[in-house]
Amino acid sequence: MRPSLDFATGGGVGDQPVDRVLPIRGSGVSIRRAGRTLLDRVDLTIEPGPLTVIMGPNGAGKSLLLRVLAALIEPDDGAVSWAGTAPSRRRAPRLGFVFQKPVMLRRSAIDNVRYALKVAGVPRIERDSRALDALAGAGLDRLAGSPARVLSGGEQQRLAIARALATRPEILLLDEPTANLDPTATLAIEDQVRRAHQAGTTVAFVTHDLGQARRLADQIVFLHQGRIAEHAPAAQFFAQPSSEAAAAFIEGRLMP
Repeated sequence: MRPSLDFATGGGVGDQPVDRVLPIRGSGVSIRRAGRTLLDRVDLTIEPGPLTVIMGPNGAGKSLLLRVLAALIEPDDGAVSWAGTAPSRRRAPRLGFVFQKPVMLRRSAIDNVRYALKVAGVPRIERDSRALDALAGAGLDRLAGSPARVLSGGEQQRLAIARALATRPEILLLDEPTANLDPTATLAIEDQVRRAHQAGTTVAFVTHDLGQARRLADQIVFLHQGRIAEHAPAAQFFAQPSSEAAAAFIEGRLMP
């Protein structure tokens, strides 16, 4: 799977600022591997504002779709655009991505954030204050000097989110960031994500947790067998799903 940013040239056109990434649009996106279709002609637009939760059973293509929208994977068919143009390395810092298993550099918590700011092109004079602010926002300021890799799983994930937010992205993409965490760590991360969203960062969030989706989502994108079976406001999705696959998922019934 090669990163699609390898072929993008960047820049904006018309009146689009070159640093914009929203809206992110996937048009007719398909991914095939080993004779299987994992994403099948998916059309999805992530607009500025709403907190979007992407749900579906295991193997539905949730994480894969998130990576395609982030231009980490090139689709076999279809295309992804950021603010109407091809994804570009220049704009990549405007999109924060947090994986299910956080990747920590072999350095202190604050140096993990400083490094992200350096890569994003933030001037050296600003990096310390922005890194400290990001850690404080995650409740990790007291651990600033601790080696990142010795933090607990929940602390590492909060650090990963703080690191992504320190660059002040337009959108934060999260791939099941609370999987395998205890309820206390999960709620801390949900609060961190909620506060980021309230501060103006658009969020798209992959989860299999119905309770989490009810707590966080403004809208739900429900994937089934590599296709979008439903895209609806969260209240409508949970009260009156329009697809049998979504209804079965909400009720905990097995689906074909």
